[in-house]
Amino acid sequence: MPLSDLIKSNPTLKKWVHFLLIPRNEARPRLWVRWFLNPFFHHRGRHVMIRRRTRMDILPFNDFRIGAWSVIEDFCTINNGVGNVVIGEHSLIGMSNVVIGPVTIGNNVIMAQHVVISGLNHHYTDPALPVSRQGVSVKPVVIEDDCWIGANAVITSGVTIGKHAVIAAGSVVTKDVPPFSVAAGNPARLVKRYDTGSGTWIRI
Repeated sequence: MPLSDLIKSNPTLKKWVHFLLIPRNEARPRLWVRWFLNPFFHHRGRHVMIRRRTRMDILPFNDFRIGAWSVIEDFCTINNGVGNVVIGEHSLIGMSNVVIGPVTIGNNVIMAQHVVISGLNHHYTDPALPVSRQGVSVKPVVIEDDCWIGANAVITSGVTIGKHAVIAAGSVVTKDVPPFSVAAGNPARLVKRYDTGSGTWIRI
């Protein structure tokens, strides 16, 4: 049995390993994990820039990859604690963005300021328990190549945003957005699509 499966199958061992990696009631990994473990488990492409004031809550038991020439700006939080975070090439994660895995971001994606993308949801169905004790569920978020995500947008778990789609500033995206379209609003709805016949963007 692989070591990872052994740890997952033993609650006591899993809790002990978790304590070694992350202080209790925190998301940020311990310093020794950031310095001595993560560089061997995660991949950074050539000329990647992760600004100094970015918070990287990255752990070795889930994947973190970022492609060549991509940038993560200051004051962002990147968290792969419950799922992989994969960022393609030539993509920009704008200032103060929050990305909580599982999230896949394609190539040539532009994300403006204060965007929140989360593949994580908290359970809340039992009113006798605090939400913090009811566990979580995860559904991957996928942002395909060439997308533009406007400032203050929120993209919820399970959503796929198709290639070359645009999400307007302030939108809350709760459903899939097809390729070559524009979505806006709370909840976001389609407002434009690209018509290949006329070569223009048409209002819906």
